[in-house]
Amino acid sequence: MSQAVTHLTAAAIQMVSGGDLSANLATARRLVRDAALAGAELVALPEYFYLMPEDETERVALAEPAGGGRFEAFLSELAREFGIWLLGGTIPTQSNEPGKMYNSSLLFGPDGICRQRYHKMHLFGFDNGVEHYQESATMSAGDLVASAYTPWGALRMSVCYDLRFPELYRQAPAPVLLTAPAAFTYATGEKHWELLLRARAVENLAFMIAPGQGGHHPGGRRTWGHSMIVDPWGDVLACHAEGEGMALAKLDLVYQAELRQRLPALQHRRLFNTDA
Repeated sequence: MSQAVTHLTAAAIQMVSGGDLSANLATARRLVRDAALAGAELVALPEYFYLMPEDETERVALAEPAGGGRFEAFLSELAREFGIWLLGGTIPTQSNEPGKMYNSSLLFGPDGICRQRYHKMHLFGFDNGVEHYQESATMSAGDLVASAYTPWGALRMSVCYDLRFPELYRQAPAPVLLTAPAAFTYATGEKHWELLLRARAVENLAFMIAPGQGGHHPGGRRTWGHSMIVDPWGDVLACHAEGEGMALAKLDLVYQAELRQRLPALQHRRLFNTDA
C-alpha cells in the first residue's frame, strides 16, 4: 500500500432536513464546506438531505433522469468546488413505474464526475400502531449491487433499511468502505442503528460511514441521528448524536489490512448447498 493511501479522513454529515428545498440545499452545502475545511477527503450526506416533507409524494414529483437534473448538478458542483469525494446521500431519480421514484445514492469524484449510482434495493415497511411507513407506495426497488472504486479501495453503497440485509455487503469485490446514508426512525434507531452498523463493519472487516437525519421533521416524524463512523473491529470512531453537524474521523487503512491478515474471515467464508 502506498504512503498516499494509508489513511482517509471521512465525514458523515448529519442534517435535520425539512420541507423547504432551497433551505435544505443551502444547509447541505454549508456542512459539506465545513467538512472539507476540517480536512475530510470523503464526505457523505444523509438520505433525503434535499427534502423531508410531510407528504412523501412531494419527493416523487422531484424525480429527475439519471445523468442529469438539478440534484445531480448540485452534488457534482460541490465535489468539484471542494475537491472531495462526495456521497450524495440520496436523491430522487425517475422510475418506469407510474407515481414512483428510485431512491438513489450517487458518488462523485473530486472532478465532479459521477463514479457510481445505486438505487435502494430494500424498501422500508414499518407499523407500530403509531408510526406507519411503506416506501413501496412511492418507490421502486433497485436490483443491482453497486461498488465504486476509490483511491482507498472498493466502496460498497447501501441506503438505510439495506443495513438489515447483510448479504448485500458480501458481494464481490470485498469492500474496504461501506456507506449507509439513512433517515432511521427514532423507534428503530434507538434499538438497532448502532448494532447494525457495527455488525456490518465487523462482518466485512470494513469501515462503515453512516450519515443520518437526526431530529424532528414536518408531519411529526422524528429521526434517530447518531451519524457515525465505525472501524473494521467494530469500534465507533466518531458519532454525532442529535441535530445538524458531522462525525469526522481518520481511517487507518494499514490497521484494516493488519486486521484482515490476523483474522482472515473473508477468506474462510463458505457457501453451503442446501439441496436435500
